[in-house]
Amino acid sequence: MEAHGGYLSRYEDVDVAWLWRLGHEALLDEGESPEDCGLLVTVMPGPRVVRFAFDGPHTYGRAGARWYMTHHTFPRRLSQHLASAVHAYVFDPDDLELVVSYGNGRHVGGETLRYEDAEFPDDDDDEDVSFELMKNKWPLGHLAKVLGVQREELIRLPRQKTALLDLSKEVSPGPLWHLFPQALSQTLKRHEAAPR
Repeated sequence: MEAHGGYLSRYEDVDVAWLWRLGHEALLDEGESPEDCGLLVTVMPGPRVVRFAFDGPHTYGRAGARWYMTHHTFPRRLSQHLASAVHAYVFDPDDLELVVSYGNGRHVGGETLRYEDAEFPDDDDDEDVSFELMKNKWPLGHLAKVLGVQREELIRLPRQKTALLDLSKEVSPGPLWHLFPQALSQTLKRHEAAPR
């Protein structure tokens, strides 16, 4: 599994032109150019978790995943407008995992675990089961529980179908669910139409 990072939250339908503007401005504030960068949007159907990640030279590879350790303008600003928290995360399978959470534009929590500091199970017979249960207490495992999914689903989320907003060209207004394939769009559309 490769290293990756980004921003996670519960899915809420937003206007793509507004999301484009938020991503564009956040990148500029982080000192990065939006000219050769995009905003990847990935939605996990079912529990409807959404991942936002920048697609640019500064986010490639292991160093790119670690970029998300300190660049939190986007999740801080996004959390001012969403009902749920937005979580910056980094998954580096060789070294660490990190989660930093924002709500209403403010830092509301977070945790970093370096794997070299983790305690591992002692019992050889149940080692695999114990290890899997232990990982659920690590930062991404805890975040997965908060979001109502499994830790492995979050780790595999970048491999799901993704829409790309080109941050160098303005996009037309429209609901976020329009960016996804028909089957996923129908699931999201049904949810948005359901009475609350």
